[in-house]
Amino acid sequence: MSKFVRNDRELKEKLSPISYAVTQENATERPFSGAYDNFYEKGIYVDIVSGEPLFSSTEKYDAGCGWPAFSKPISRKGIKEQADFSHGMHRVEVRSHQADSHLGHVFNDGLVEKGGLRYCINSAALKFIPYEEMKQQGYGEYLSLVE
Repeated sequence: MSKFVRNDRELKEKLSPISYAVTQENATERPFSGAYDNFYEKGIYVDIVSGEPLFSSTEKYDAGCGWPAFSKPISRKGIKEQADFSHGMHRVEVRSHQADSHLGHVFNDGLVEKGGLRYCINSAALKFIPYEEMKQQGYGEYLSLVE
């Protein structure tokens, strides 16, 4: 995949202020404030900037942390992980591959039966594609992940 490129002005027009701040400036939305924290419909979550498929609803769970939590991404190729030493701590940041959007962080305190990882992702970095609309929106190849 090639790097997704869009100019700053277009992004500011396309995204809400919080989505821009999260994806482009590495901000974090307030806990329990995001649209997808307590949201469990069937479908997939894509990068709000590029539309790149990131997470499936079948891997989403309530971690009680205040942000959407997933046990794994749709594909390891769709995300990048890198060291984050901000705020006086060491974490592993998660970014989308194509658009290089900041998504959130991954921790090793997830569900043991699902591999032990918790992808703690900002709702503002995501767009939800409902199962019923996946095919028409070009995500038909992912239907089996949520059936």
